[in-house]
Amino acid sequence: MRMFSKIAAVALSLGVTGAASAEVKIQGAGATFPDPLYQRMIGEYIKANPGVKIDYQPIGSGGGIKAITNKTVLFAGSDAPLSKKEIEAAGGADGLVQIPTVAGSVVPAYNVPGVSQPLNFTGELLADIFMGKVGKWNDAKIAAVNPGVALPDLAITPAWRTDGSGTNFVFTNYLGTQSEEFKTTVGVGKAVKWPVGQGGNGNAGVAAIVQQSAGALGYIEQNYAEQNKIAFGAVKNKAGKFVKASGESVSAAGAGAADKLKGSLLAADIWNQDGEGAYPIAAFTYVITYKDLRTAQNAEQAQTLADFLWWATHDGQKLAPSLGYAPLAEPVRKKVEEALKSLNYGGKAVTPVAVR
Repeated sequence: MRMFSKIAAVALSLGVTGAASAEVKIQGAGATFPDPLYQRMIGEYIKANPGVKIDYQPIGSGGGIKAITNKTVLFAGSDAPLSKKEIEAAGGADGLVQIPTVAGSVVPAYNVPGVSQPLNFTGELLADIFMGKVGKWNDAKIAAVNPGVALPDLAITPAWRTDGSGTNFVFTNYLGTQSEEFKTTVGVGKAVKWPVGQGGNGNAGVAAIVQQSAGALGYIEQNYAEQNKIAFGAVKNKAGKFVKASGESVSAAGAGAADKLKGSLLAADIWNQDGEGAYPIAAFTYVITYKDLRTAQNAEQAQTLADFLWWATHDGQKLAPSLGYAPLAEPVRKKVEEALKSLNYGGKAVTPVAVR
C-alpha cells in the first residue's frame, strides 16, 4: 500500500493521469542522446497507466529514421531534423509530424592538470583546435580568453566521435558558423573526417579519451559530462558573453528559435542564437511520427501515442533538468501543441486526452 501511494504521489506531481483501460504497446526507436530522459518519462508514465507498455530502443538517429520510414515503429527519435531526402523517403512533409521534445547541449570537455576553474572558449578557437591550428594549452589564443589562468605547456589532444551521430551534427554545424575554413575543410554533418587527434565511439569513447589523456579536449553531451564529473568550459555566444551550458541557458537558446518552427514538421537550429544568456552549442532533439497513425494496430494504440507525446512535452518536462536536459520554452511548446493536434487515425482526429 505504501508503494502504491508513493507511485501515485509521484504521478500526481508530474501531472500523469490514467488514460488506457487495456494493455496497449507502443514501439519507438532512435536517438541515444535523449534516451536517459525518455526512459525516465516512460517509467513514470506507465506507473500511472499500467495498461500501457512503451518500448524505446536507443539505436541511433539514423536507425530511428530508417525504422519509421519502414513503418516498424510508431515513433522515432532523432537528434537532427529530417533531411529533404529523408522526408521524401517517408512519403512527404504533409504526412509527417516532427516535434522537439527537449533541448540539450554539447560541451567542450577537457583534462588539463593543474587547472581547476572553468575555462573559456570561443567558437573560432574550438575550430582552430580541432583543425590542428592551435596545439598547446598555453597558446596565446587560449590565454587571451582566460586571463589570469596558469595554462601549462601541454599538447592538446582533440577527441572526436568516430560514429555518425547527432552530437557530431550539432558540434560541426556550430563550428561551421564560426569558421569558414572549418566548414570547407573538415565539413559539417553527422560524420566528418577529423584531421588531428584521437577518435572514440559514442559519448563514452570520447569521454574515456578525455579522462585518460592529460591535455585532451573533446565534445560530449552536457548530461554525460555532468554525470561523469568531467570538467567542461564556457563558450562565447553571439552576444559576446561567455556562457556555460545549463538548463536555463539552453532553454534560452530554444526560445530564441521559436519563430522558425512552422507547421507540423517542426525544425529549427538553435546553435549560435541571439540572447545574452543563450548557450551557443545547443540543439533540439526530435520525435517523428506519421500524421495519420496508419501504422498503429488500432485507434486505441494511436490515441495512447498521442496522449503520451502530449504528456512528455508538457508535465513530463519537469523531469528534464535533473537529468541535464533543458525543458521546452513556452513559445516552443505552443508550436508543439499545434503539431500534435494534427494527429489522426484514418482521417479521424486523435485528440490528446489532456485537451479533450
